[in-house]
Amino acid sequence: MDDYACLASDVDCYNVATVKVGRFATVSQGTMLCTASHDIDSETHELITAPIVIGDNAWIGVRAYVGMGVEIGEGAVVGATASVYKSVNPWEVVGGNPAKFIKKRMLGNA
Repeated sequence: MDDYACLASDVDCYNVATVKVGRFATVSQGTMLCTASHDIDSETHELITAPIVIGDNAWIGVRAYVGMGVEIGEGAVVGATASVYKSVNPWEVVGGNPAKFIKKRMLGNA
């Protein structure tokens, strides 16, 4: 976790692989950060892992799910209860299950 990053209460950080949380990033209550799964194309369903990266100034809403290998770009916002299986571009807002683009994030009067 970088400076001023926040993991709120009840975050489940299943960090079999690395989880990086950037400066001023917030991961809200009840979120699941899951860096591992099982290979569904294998008869033995062996464990597979990939890191999660949450960029500076990003915000993960309450009870969201972020899957293995996902990168949440700088300044991006993941809406409450969203399920994120693919990376989110910087300064985008996503939501839903599976998470989809909602809009670009604009700070101030930009």
